[in-house]
Amino acid sequence: MDREYIAHINDETKQVQTIKEHSENTAKLCREFSVPELSSFMYVLGMLHDCGKYQSSFQRRINGENISVEHSVCGALIAKERYSGAIAYMLEYCIAGHHSGIPDGGFSNDTLDKPTLHGRMQRRFEDFSAYKEEISVSDIDAETFNQFMLRDTNGSVEMLIDKFAFLTRYSFSCLTDADSLDTARFCNQELPRRLISDFNRCLEKVNIKLGSFECKTKLQKSRAVIQQQVFSQQNADGEVFLINIPTGSGKTLCSVKFALERAVQKAKKRIIYIIPYNSIIDQTADVFENLFNADVEILRHQSSFSYENKEDYTEDFRQAAKSAIENWDAPFIITTAVQFFETIYSNKRGKLRKLHNMADSILIFDEAHMLPVNYLQPCLRAVSYITRYLNSEAVFLTATMPDYEKLMHAYALPDTRVLNLVKDVSRFDDFKKCSYKYLGEISYEKILQEALKYPSSLIIVNKRNTARSLYQMYHGKKYHLSTYMTAYDRKRVIKAIKEEIELLEHDFPDGKNVPENRKIIVFSTSLIEAGVDLDMYAVFRELAGLDNILQAGGRCNREGKRQDASTYIFEIDDVEKKSVQGIKENITKGLIKKYSDISCMQSIEEYYDRLLFIKRDEIQKNKITDFGANECHDIRNIPFKKYAEHFEMIDARTVSLVVARDDKSKSIISSLKYSGMASMRELQIYMCSVYQNELDNLIRQHVAEDFGTGIYCLTNQDYYDENIGITFEAKDYYI
Repeated sequence: MDREYIAHINDETKQVQTIKEHSENTAKLCREFSVPELSSFMYVLGMLHDCGKYQSSFQRRINGENISVEHSVCGALIAKERYSGAIAYMLEYCIAGHHSGIPDGGFSNDTLDKPTLHGRMQRRFEDFSAYKEEISVSDIDAETFNQFMLRDTNGSVEMLIDKFAFLTRYSFSCLTDADSLDTARFCNQELPRRLISDFNRCLEKVNIKLGSFECKTKLQKSRAVIQQQVFSQQNADGEVFLINIPTGSGKTLCSVKFALERAVQKAKKRIIYIIPYNSIIDQTADVFENLFNADVEILRHQSSFSYENKEDYTEDFRQAAKSAIENWDAPFIITTAVQFFETIYSNKRGKLRKLHNMADSILIFDEAHMLPVNYLQPCLRAVSYITRYLNSEAVFLTATMPDYEKLMHAYALPDTRVLNLVKDVSRFDDFKKCSYKYLGEISYEKILQEALKYPSSLIIVNKRNTARSLYQMYHGKKYHLSTYMTAYDRKRVIKAIKEEIELLEHDFPDGKNVPENRKIIVFSTSLIEAGVDLDMYAVFRELAGLDNILQAGGRCNREGKRQDASTYIFEIDDVEKKSVQGIKENITKGLIKKYSDISCMQSIEEYYDRLLFIKRDEIQKNKITDFGANECHDIRNIPFKKYAEHFEMIDARTVSLVVARDDKSKSIISSLKYSGMASMRELQIYMCSVYQNELDNLIRQHVAEDFGTGIYCLTNQDYYDENIGITFEAKDYYI
């Protein structure tokens, strides 16, 4: 054959990459990324994905003709003709969607104008049969493939569809990353370097750090005994490991030592540390970066973090990290639960590229109790698939652990090997630094009076407007935190609170005779309950779920320096201001009546048992086979796209609003206004959260605009206060 069929042309060198060369490179990478059971399938996937480029119209396009050509479906049509059953459908989903995203399966009567797989497969294309002269694929052993697909499904159609969907997204991940990497290597010639690690050196440093701690006091001895339970089982056989240890017992170092031990022992490629909130990541990342230094280059992937904003990074590292964010090809990753699970359940190329690099990993879920109940089934199912089929292990880490062994068996793979690493809880009481007392219904004024009895107090309420009202009512030294404020201001305020507490401790080490003008009251919503290490004399928590109350208590007497410290639980006696009590609040109220110490293990176990029993239907309502009005009973009809759009772990009722807080944010907003372009990652720190109706109100007042971009910005700074956030009405001015 004399004709050369082109896949890519390098814009600078004008060098040509043929379809054959690109297909073979992609196929080899696909196979390299794959688990053994799918290696032959992956090779075929890579070979067939670009066969549509053999159309003469595509060849004219790549040589400069300004025409649009669809090429992705052609390889899917070859797969349909060449293979059958589950193999054919998985190939079709992946190849047809390898640019636009995995499509919904749709139905056999879908017409060619439909974007579903069935609809797209009805379309007609120019002759692309020239692929037969260059692209050759072998048979895929259907029996082996089907046995792998049916394993662990126990004859359940629902389990089979769910597993097929996961492995389709996994295969799509291998394909799109292989395709992207080979294209980038050809077009750019040289890719940024990969991030480096030395897990052995990191483990040495963790051991040195743990060995440096004194073990003299009762608390120190108890910490060592509890941690040793975890370390003594580093060779245990399991897929999911539970580390349920109290706040103050060294959870972070304990979990990372266990993870490093397993990574070294099992030759794992990476450790992924998964955290529920953006606000906690800074603290965790600082701990690891200061501990490991140059022995591991940590990749941070979160919506509120941009490598462009960090001036202390070298350009070499910055480029390597920005490249690694695309596919998570990094040894040590810190990310959020939202980023992690929304990646797994996406249908888009940009997100799913990362999925295959969750294989051969140790996954640590910090504050694991915070997995959202309404997405618990898909989250647990994903963890069980990654540990069972992708050769990874998971660690669930928290001080308030639900019965994850029972939950994994009920909602994930029934025979998941779950191992509780901390069975002896006899020393947990040594870490109780405060008692919990119920105040009943109480007025705003009474809460403030009670708080003023202490040098420092933290008042946590359920509603942002309640926090704001209390803050405005009090006229002493005060601080306010809520998501009505930008992350930029929350970070500033938290820093100021810590400095003020440190100064108070220095000036009044015994906490006595503190003048009223030096007493501190912090007013906050629940955002302060995880990852913000404050040490307050007293905490006041509006009635909420037991997990929230115990997290709030973790801010009371955090360092254990004081005797008889208390966290007070209250309800607001104002009917208009009082929060509507839900299931979690009612369960907590029952536990307060039943247990003298609601922080005891029996109370925590009963809380989760009752909560998860009541919510058993809600736990399963977001399965891919049965969500909303859509039901799927066949692998040919899986709603990949609809489900990905539906899968939102963050409250969809809130929207983000950008507020200018410094020169950089003003510059970004100006760029958005005049060019329609801006870095979303750089904007995150300047965003606050409002409900849709609140945003609509600001738009009606002509103080919020999106400049046609869909990214709304506050255009009148009179509607923002650096201490309380969005005000929804302009400040008054008096002359």
